[in-house]
Amino acid sequence: MIIFLFKGIRLFHHYAIFFISTIFCRIKLWLNGAKFKSIKSFGVPFIHVSSKGQLVIGNNLTLNNGIRSCESGNNGRCRFKVENGAILTIGDNVGMSAVTISCQENIIIKDNVTLGVGVHIYDTDFHSLNPKYRSNFISDTNNKKTKQVIIQNNVFVGAHCVILKGVNIGENSVIGAGSIVSKSIPANVIAAGNPCKIVKELFF
Repeated sequence: MIIFLFKGIRLFHHYAIFFISTIFCRIKLWLNGAKFKSIKSFGVPFIHVSSKGQLVIGNNLTLNNGIRSCESGNNGRCRFKVENGAILTIGDNVGMSAVTISCQENIIIKDNVTLGVGVHIYDTDFHSLNPKYRSNFISDTNNKKTKQVIIQNNVFVGAHCVILKGVNIGENSVIGAGSIVSKSIPANVIAAGNPCKIVKELFF
């Protein structure tokens, strides 16, 4: 009886957190000027959209934040940061867990994409590659490189991958866990490693 009661309370607690955190997530998106449709969120993500940045989200975005909803035990939250002049676009039926996305130019995540726990997506180097510029904040900021990132339809990115600037991942492709993706990956392949390379072609 005690076990049954405990499990019932735990289930109620789970759905209560889901309901409340989804409301808070929508409020944060609205306050950041984001355009969004239907969203489900377990836990509340970090969201920062600069005054001249844009965040556009399609239907049925699912966010997992914190240890209760991340199967790997990761206690992090999803983190979206969109700088001035940048555009982050997320399509329909996208799911992600404790993912970090830093957008300083343009990041496009298309439909039916799954991003595993702890995936990081950057469209910038953050700093200049020239050490002379890095010694000064303004020159460092003005000389950093950025380039668009695109993740095409039906892509699955495994846990703890890092996707760097200029990368285009082709539709239906799978990126193995822990990969560092510094160059574009074609459609319909499994790719993995550091640096990420094609391991196998997929046939449907």
